[in-house]
Amino acid sequence: MLALDRPALSIPDKYTFTFVITACSHQQLPMFGKSIHGRVIKVACESDIFVGNSLLNMYSIFGQMDEARKVFDEMSQKDVVTWTSLIRGYAKLGEMGRAEELFNKMPERNEISWVVMISGCIGSERYNDALRYFNEMLCDDKVKPNEAVLVCVLCACAHLGALDQGKWAHVYIDKSGLPESSNLSTALIDMYAKCGRIDCADRVFNGTSKRDVLTFTSMISGLTAHGLGKEALQMFSQMVAEGIKPNDITLLGVLNGCSHSGLVEKGCSIFNEMEQIWGVSPKVEHYGCIVDLLGRAGHLEQAFEVVKTMPMEPDIVIWRALLSACRIHGNVDFGELIVDHISQLDPNVHSGGFVLLSNLYASLGRWEKVAKLRNQMNGRKIELSPGCSWIEIDGIVHEFLPAVRLHPQSREIHEKLNEVMKVISIEGGYVANTKQVLFDLSEEDKEQALAWHSEKLAVAFGLLRTDAGTPIRIVKNLRICEDCHSAMKSISHVFSREIIVRDRSRFHTFKEGKCSCKDYW
Repeated sequence: MLALDRPALSIPDKYTFTFVITACSHQQLPMFGKSIHGRVIKVACESDIFVGNSLLNMYSIFGQMDEARKVFDEMSQKDVVTWTSLIRGYAKLGEMGRAEELFNKMPERNEISWVVMISGCIGSERYNDALRYFNEMLCDDKVKPNEAVLVCVLCACAHLGALDQGKWAHVYIDKSGLPESSNLSTALIDMYAKCGRIDCADRVFNGTSKRDVLTFTSMISGLTAHGLGKEALQMFSQMVAEGIKPNDITLLGVLNGCSHSGLVEKGCSIFNEMEQIWGVSPKVEHYGCIVDLLGRAGHLEQAFEVVKTMPMEPDIVIWRALLSACRIHGNVDFGELIVDHISQLDPNVHSGGFVLLSNLYASLGRWEKVAKLRNQMNGRKIELSPGCSWIEIDGIVHEFLPAVRLHPQSREIHEKLNEVMKVISIEGGYVANTKQVLFDLSEEDKEQALAWHSEKLAVAFGLLRTDAGTPIRIVKNLRICEDCHSAMKSISHVFSREIIVRDRSRFHTFKEGKCSCKDYW
């Protein structure tokens, strides 16, 4: 018999390795990718920059940054792709310190490098840093901001309430000739809505030629945040009429709108029809809206029944909504029942219950109960989140913490605030709501503690630094308290200022002594 000649096995080259490693990255095959890396070393292809970049990118995608850094350090040649891949890996894991260190050392940058760095800041909630890098990018003549960068910038402006910078970005988008896109339109609507200009958000929405589920959802959520529940429902009806199917986020916005506007019957109807009509199964967030809707309206037992019959475990947001309703309606007994119930659940959820019940006791002057709970909270190392407020003046975002004198104009701000509080007490009929103080202090000390709330410091700074008649816009990380709400109404009347406060869940527009929420929040 004649032996058949077998074809010689070919040795993979740098092109083969590059494609295979890239395929491993896309198919989420880390173990196979590592074995290919071994083959790369065996045939001495690791010095090739394309192979090295594909390995570096693969390890970064898988979050294996020790391996990625080792590949980076051993590469004899590096280009902008090399540096960007490593920066992306660190940014993805939230290690922005390492990402920033590398970014500052880069010999050259392209638009992708800037996108990675700015989007990394957004992902790590470093919004001021995102805007700082954007301003640096504008000074780089070799690159121009693309759609991805501008969406990130608008996102940062939205979170900070930085309206002036958001407007500038909008003008830049219009002048740069970027084509209209759903992402940009949605980001602009979101930015204007979260910066307190729902009218501008509406103009962007109406000027969008091709509206989709994203643009409609952004507009509905914006109307909801401003307490315009009926308008949000009208927008939802328009969306359905145009043949656009809502998603789970759209329906979340609609339900929130019903909650903020007290539309109990309509909200329950939409919730009950979610799966049947729209094919959307309610998630924990949707249940949270219904609990909040019923709780705010005083239907505490019905709200609690919804929580007990949920098909998934309730989270702290739901318990907060239920206990907040107990505080609003002064129902301590029901609050204690709820905390007894959640004490058998996850410790983290129970911790949140401690804080909320403590606040409920304090609002009713039950100081012996507060002291007992505070001792338990100290034993568990549970801390209250400090209130923090931001205000943008001349394109710069200023941060305020309660009773903290870190601002360079701290003395002038406190003097102005003392003056404001005296004026509204005399001319505006303001009386401090000392039930809002969560510690057992004298009435005088309670009034002083209330005066130091971060949003009051921010509004005093706004009165100092802006012209008469100019609206004052403030962003706060927590729910605005009843005392600050009352003070803002008086300030808006006495000083003839429109004051817009965006708290954790919604907007409050104070004008001529009234609030857009109609005191229902």
